[in-house]
Amino acid sequence: MTSAPSPAIKTPSKGPGFAEFVCLIAVMMALNALAIDAMLPALPHIGEDLGVTNENSRQWVITAYLLGFGVAQLFYGPLSDRYGRRPALFAGIGVYVVFSILAAFAHTFDMLILSRIGMGIGAAATRVLAVSIVRDRYVGRTMARVMSLSFLVFLGVPIIAPAMGQLVMLVAPWPWIFGVFALSGGAFLIWAGLRLPETLHPEDRMPIDVSRIAAAFRFAFTHRQGMGYTLAMTVISGALFGFINSSQQIFFDVFKAPGLFPVVFALVAAGIAVASILNARLVEKLGSRLIAHAALIGFIGFSVLHAVIAWLGHDSLWMFAAMQACKMFCFGFIAGNFGAMAMEPMGHIAGTASSAQGFISSIGGALLGFAIGQQFDGTTVPMTVGFALLGVAALALVLAAEQGRLFKARHLPPVVAET
Repeated sequence: MTSAPSPAIKTPSKGPGFAEFVCLIAVMMALNALAIDAMLPALPHIGEDLGVTNENSRQWVITAYLLGFGVAQLFYGPLSDRYGRRPALFAGIGVYVVFSILAAFAHTFDMLILSRIGMGIGAAATRVLAVSIVRDRYVGRTMARVMSLSFLVFLGVPIIAPAMGQLVMLVAPWPWIFGVFALSGGAFLIWAGLRLPETLHPEDRMPIDVSRIAAAFRFAFTHRQGMGYTLAMTVISGALFGFINSSQQIFFDVFKAPGLFPVVFALVAAGIAVASILNARLVEKLGSRLIAHAALIGFIGFSVLHAVIAWLGHDSLWMFAAMQACKMFCFGFIAGNFGAMAMEPMGHIAGTASSAQGFISSIGGALLGFAIGQQFDGTTVPMTVGFALLGVAALALVLAAEQGRLFKARHLPPVVAET
C-alpha cells in the first residue's frame, strides 16, 4: 500500500521564511495583475492618442497581453525544469521590463499591441514559476494555503491598480503607466536575486529531451483531475477576463460614472480578497474540494440571478457592483483551490505541468473573455449572461474531473507519469 504524501515539504533553512516566501510569490504574481488592471482607466486616452475609433478594439490592449502571456508558458516550464527556477524567472522578468519600456514609447496602436504581447511573454514566467516554486516546497492542503495567502496579497493589486493608473494620469501622460511597470519589475528582480534561492533540487532536473518533455506534456494534458480542473479554471477565468474587458465601457458608457470606476472596481476586487483570507483559514480544516465546489455553485447562482436582473432591465450601478462582488467572492474560493487540485498530481513534472495548465487557462480564458467583451452592446446583458454560461460549463468540467462526485475526493492510487 502506498503511503499518503506528507502535507508539507520541509522548508529549507536557506532563503526566506514562510511569510517572506508568501510575499515573494504574491509580488511575482502581482506584476501580472498590475500590467492588466492599471491599464483600464487609460484605454480611452490610448484610443484617442493612437487613433483607435472602435471602442471595442481597445480591448486588444488587454487581450494581446493575455495571449502572449498564455503562449509563452509552454516554454518556461521545460526550461525551468532543466536549468532551474531562478534563470527562467529572471529571464522572463527582464523581458517584461524591456517591453514595458518599449510600450511607453509606442507611437502607433500596432506598436503598442506588439509591446503588450512582449510584456505578456515575459510575465508568463511569473505564472509558471510561482506555481512551480510553491510546488517545489509544499504539497496538499499546505500548498493550497500558501497559494491562497499569495493570492490574497496578489489581489491587493487589482483593488488599487485602476486607481494607480488614474493617479499616474493626473500627473503624467498614460505612457508613464508603463514606466511604473518597468520600475516594479526591476525592483522585484533585485529582491528575488538577493532572497529567493533555487528551489529545484539537482536530482529533479529534467534534460531538454523531446521524448521526455512530450511524455510530461502528455501526462499533464491527459490526467483526468489535472486537466479537468485546468479546463474548469479556464472557463471561470474567461468570465473574469470578460469583466475586465467590459468594465471600463460599462462604467463609462452604461452607468455614466467614470469617476466611480476605480472605487467600484476596488469593491468588486475586494470580494476576492475577503474570500482568499477565509480560504487560507479554512482550507486545511475543510479541504479544497468542499470549499471550491460549494463556491462554484454559489458563483452560478449569483451569475444566473444577475443575468435575469440585467435581462429585465433592472441593473444599476450599485446592483451591478453588489452582484459582481458576490461573484468575485465566490471566485476567490475557486481560483486557488482549483489551481492546487490541478497541480496536486503533478509534483514530479511541476514546471512542465504548470506550463501546460497555464497555457490552456490563459489562452482559453483570454479568448473567452474577449468574446464576451466583443458582445458589448451598451448594456450589461452580454457580460452577465456570459458569466452564467461559463459557470455552468465549469461545473460540468468539475463533474467530469471527479467522475460525478462533488465535495469529497475519490481515493485512488497515485499515477506515475510515463517518461
